[in-house]
Amino acid sequence: MTQPTSHIGRPMTPAPGAPTPELRVARFRGHARRLVWSALVLIAVAGACGYFYGNLPADIENWMLLAAAAAVILLLVLLPFLRWWAHVYTITTRRVIERRGAFVPRSRELQHVRGYTIQVRRGLLQRMWGAGTLTLSNGVDEPMRLANVPSVELVHEALVDQVEVSQILAHRDAQTLPPGPPPPVPPPV
Repeated sequence: MTQPTSHIGRPMTPAPGAPTPELRVARFRGHARRLVWSALVLIAVAGACGYFYGNLPADIENWMLLAAAAAVILLLVLLPFLRWWAHVYTITTRRVIERRGAFVPRSRELQHVRGYTIQVRRGLLQRMWGAGTLTLSNGVDEPMRLANVPSVELVHEALVDQVEVSQILAHRDAQTLPPGPPPPVPPPV
């Protein structure tokens, strides 16, 4: 999707009173570092299955090994991955949307035009990975917490820009337009 841009790279401002289209600014998930342990478990289970398959005592069969490996992979690898995959944050030109849940999706929104404060918190590990946690609070609703956001400084700047632009456009559209020239009178026939 393309749109006209000004000479500095930002979208052109719509005319006063004209509807502004909602465009996606960013879509991201939490930082994938939480999947490191799942990857290590997957590697360990694959190595254990390769080592023990065919070398088990007589009373334990190979299918038991594979069933145990499948259960461990389901619980410690697949479920954490699905939980991470199903939690998505989307920033548009009008709002911030948080969607979570693979089987029962839930969604939360926060409008830019209402304004909100942005608090950035970064722990030691988050600083090492370039991530952070953003808390968006408008003072009325429950604060929206964007946990383990990758490139947190860039996302913070994008949110500040969107709030500023939305409030400028809302203020401009709330002003009354000055009267224009009268419509032309058709010549008598």
